[in-house]
Amino acid sequence: MQEATAAHVHETPALLPPKPTLVAAGELLRALAAPVRISIVLQLREQRSCVHELVGALGVTQPLVSQHLRVLKAAGVVHGERVGREVMYSLVDDHLAHIVVDAVAHAEEGHS
Repeated sequence: MQEATAAHVHETPALLPPKPTLVAAGELLRALAAPVRISIVLQLREQRSCVHELVGALGVTQPLVSQHLRVLKAAGVVHGERVGREVMYSLVDDHLAHIVVDAVAHAEEGHS
């Protein structure tokens, strides 16, 4: 087993993505780094929702939901589509939901 470990130490390191990509990834993770925003992503993973539906599902105020939606929208996590008088929010793609679901699962395992 030690030979395998020693061989692993001498492997060529993987190339890192370019710095702008790392900066963008950091900004995305910062945008996701709030419990209410995590809750919004989890809710939108299930179905697209308008602000008042998110308020009801999350049990927080409308101004707070709107503020967090602005952060998520600016980070490219969610987008809104006007449907009549409402704006329906949904996730831009499933990659972001996977990040949040994996982080929640990791925290639930006691690795936080």
